[in-house]
Amino acid sequence: MPDDFPDRLVVDASVGIKWVIDEPGSDQAVAVVSGRRLITSSLFWIETANVLATKVRKGELSRASASDAWRDLSDAPLEIIDTGPSSIEQALTLAHDLQHPVYDCVYLALAIEMGCPVVTADKRFVASVSGSPILAGKVLFLYG
Repeated sequence: MPDDFPDRLVVDASVGIKWVIDEPGSDQAVAVVSGRRLITSSLFWIETANVLATKVRKGELSRASASDAWRDLSDAPLEIIDTGPSSIEQALTLAHDLQHPVYDCVYLALAIEMGCPVVTADKRFVASVSGSPILAGKVLFLYG
């Protein structure tokens, strides 16, 4: 549960989108913010914008609601770390090792670099990492 999470976390887009779109897990995602230093990759903006655009395309959100959500998200208390070639290289290595998409591994590489875990609402991401004895504690599931 978010109360048990450390004071410093890397957050991925699956958590951030729940701050601005009311969906299952939104309450837990909002609880993560309280009193914590939240760090993320510059990739976060691209991924969350893509989620909003997809929801508009599917008719789940209006364009105006997506724009409002984007403005709210842009005010989130996040420390953004630029994603450069060396962090992408580490993410690529992790993706190969875990047989998992590079996008998620960018957050994991950042978490390793920053010495804190990444929190996600993505069960598949958690499952991929849980099989690794070295990385298992580096990805926390938002729902406990």
